Amino acid sequence: MQSTYLTHARVVLPDRVLENSAVLIDDGRIVAIEPDGAQADREIDLQGQTLMPGLIDLHCDAIEKEAEPRSRVLFPLDFAVAQVDRRKAAAGITTPYHALSFANNEWGVRNNQTAAQVVRTVRAFRDHSLVDNRVHCRYEVTDETSVDVLRALMDEGVVDLLSVMDHSPGQGQFKTLESYLQYMMGNHAMSREQAEEAAHSKTRAKDGAVARVESLLSHAQALGIPTASHDDDSIQRIATMRNLGVAMSEFPITLDTARAAVSCGLPTILGAPNVLRGQSQSGSMRAIDAIRAGVASCLCSDYQPSTLIAAAFAVAAQTDLTLSQSIALVTRNPADACGLADRGRIAVGLRADLVAVAQVGAQPLISHTWSAGRLVFSTHYPPVRSHEGRVGEPQSLAA
Repeated sequence: MQSTYLTHARVVLPDRVLENSAVLIDDGRIVAIEPDGAQADREIDLQGQTLMPGLIDLHCDAIEKEAEPRSRVLFPLDFAVAQVDRRKAAAGITTPYHALSFANNEWGVRNNQTAAQVVRTVRAFRDHSLVDNRVHCRYEVTDETSVDVLRALMDEGVVDLLSVMDHSPGQGQFKTLESYLQYMMGNHAMSREQAEEAAHSKTRAKDGAVARVESLLSHAQALGIPTASHDDDSIQRIATMRNLGVAMSEFPITLDTARAAVSCGLPTILGAPNVLRGQSQSGSMRAIDAIRAGVASCLCSDYQPSTLIAAAFAVAAQTDLTLSQSIALVTRNPADACGLADRGRIAVGLRADLVAVAQVGAQPLISHTWSAGRLVFSTHYPPVRSHEGRVGEPQSLAA
């Protein structure tokens, strides 16, 4: 592999930002920061762009939309995996955890057999991938049929993260029956009668859920697979999940729940779309409020990969966090949460997962992505012209 010298960059380190600095990468690793007179096979002048670690996305459902862009319209799975891989590279996400739901036959790709095929397709595509694609399996606790499927996938070594979720009406994301019905009708093209039957089925299937959750979490933990709970809505639920050995809390519903998670050592994961929109789509807490309160550990792209880089810069503009601290929400902290010691920071010896970010108007946009030292995405943003027709400097991100 060729060595590459990245020069004239604004380099984001874990504890500070180096202006007009440089990074040398070789053989897939970072070999020097601010090297003096370095020689390399290739030199790339970043012209003042921000150089930061590649993004680590612990939860993104985008693969489901690639496989099923419209309700009940399924594309070939190898095609879907190839397309989402390219999207991740363009979004600067060098370690994506593709989130796939196991909920019996809830809808389309959220079918246990189809979801299992997607998991195996992601793994089979790894030799061709632009980025380090990983799998996040989401277990719906009201489904007794997927337990054996998930155990088999874990035994195959194709699961990188397991979370448990309960989407039955009356708690978590769906605080009322009506909110559940509206979601299923709006998102999954169900009739009201179909949505009502789905709600009743979930409620009936809660018997035995605790034993199933305990069994799956124990199996994952025995195999060294990180585990998470989803949509935690009370301090009591946090305590229960912590006692079961869960290592992360995804999308805690309230500030008190997030505080409880952090206080007992559970990193929290919140949505980047929530940051950009300034609100939760389900009426839960605003992610920016959790960040300001110091109880947000990580951001994930949830359903839109392009939001992750934008949200990280928005946090730096809208809170007291430094740029290094804001970038940690999408790099270092997710790496630590999943035990990825070889990435998430710009440091000598670590994997050369890097992204360069150009400021184009008010938008931070990915211009280059390196995955293990290999340039997997590159584009050029022309200079911005002022209203008078003169070439001007890009604007900084507005608060």
